[in-house]
Amino acid sequence: MLSVYFFKMMRFLPLLVLPVLAWLMPAAVDDSNGNFSPDKINLALRRTADGLLRLSGDSTSRIPAIEQCGVGVWRVRLEQDFQYDALPALLQASLELYDIRRPYEVAVRRCADATIDLGYHQQDYLENTVVACGGRTMPDGCHFIEISFLEEDGKNPFWIAKIGFLILFLIAFAGFWYIQRGKTTTTTPLASPLGHDSNGGGETNWLTFGNSRLDVAGQVLLCNGVRHALTFRETKLLRLFVSSPDRLLERDFILQQVWADEGVLVGRSVDVFVSRLRKKLAADPTVGLVAVHGVGYRMETGK
Repeated sequence: MLSVYFFKMMRFLPLLVLPVLAWLMPAAVDDSNGNFSPDKINLALRRTADGLLRLSGDSTSRIPAIEQCGVGVWRVRLEQDFQYDALPALLQASLELYDIRRPYEVAVRRCADATIDLGYHQQDYLENTVVACGGRTMPDGCHFIEISFLEEDGKNPFWIAKIGFLILFLIAFAGFWYIQRGKTTTTTPLASPLGHDSNGGGETNWLTFGNSRLDVAGQVLLCNGVRHALTFRETKLLRLFVSSPDRLLERDFILQQVWADEGVLVGRSVDVFVSRLRKKLAADPTVGLVAVHGVGYRMETGK
């Protein structure tokens, strides 16, 4: 039965979750690495190489194709000598121009044997603009400028916080659903027309029929002075009969009115609960629950 209520409540979950997802989407788009596409990296490295060559007085030589030599590792080949001290600022400016914000390391390797002659970590430049090997003499000859992008330890903590909020939201929704279900099945009084106390009192939740009375809020039946405690379904079913005296109620109609909120309709339930009510109404000869074979039931009052 719990699963039935759960699936019924799940129908309304999208109405609550969609606004939250709309709030979460900007965080998904806001990648802490920025625009980390191969084309953008290619353009940033070409811009860096162009700047280095121009500082060396070369504005005509062709810049070789940018190579990807590993996962997250890119390099450009420069046959000419260049100013190593100008590399950090030029590279950082180029990456920022193309919105590439992933941390990186730089190695200047010899073309002949890949020996590292110079190199530094981005953090050195960002903290004090002074990088390792700065001011040192750079060996002559062909070199690769190789940039290795690093994985960040904590990717976008704001996004993680929003995921946590979504989990808490779902937990709160589940708690709210459970509380509401408890109220519906145990404490919520049935909606019913108001009756009058037989002693002339004001309006109450008592319904009078024959020599019996039904307290729909308290789920109590007084049958010819005999008191019976009713279950939620018994109260709901008896209320339905009392509201339609001497009227034939079809079985499907009874199921819809009394058991529809369970999600699963079982025809046998009607027979079982009618049998229970008959026993509790036995002390009142003025009313009776009569079965009409193949159709349903009718409460006869003798009127």
